[in-house]
Amino acid sequence: MLMAHPAVLSNLIEQYETLRVLHAENGSPEVRQRLDDIAYTLCVSTGTRDVDTALIAARHRLPGARPEDDSVLTA
Repeated sequence: MLMAHPAVLSNLIEQYETLRVLHAENGSPEVRQRLDDIAYTLCVSTGTRDVDTALIAARHRLPGARPEDDSVLTA
């Protein structure tokens, strides 16, 4: 599988987080469509099937990520 460059992943994460905030505040169809597009791109870029897993995988591939940081797994 091809791996996305960390700069690309960082940009996708930033866009997704920004659009998620905009969707919560605005909820326009355009924002929702772009959010869906970025979520899909994150999934394809990380080889995952849902955006939450894609975000975790993308963050783990960024410089400075700690492999033992699985905070999402704690309740």
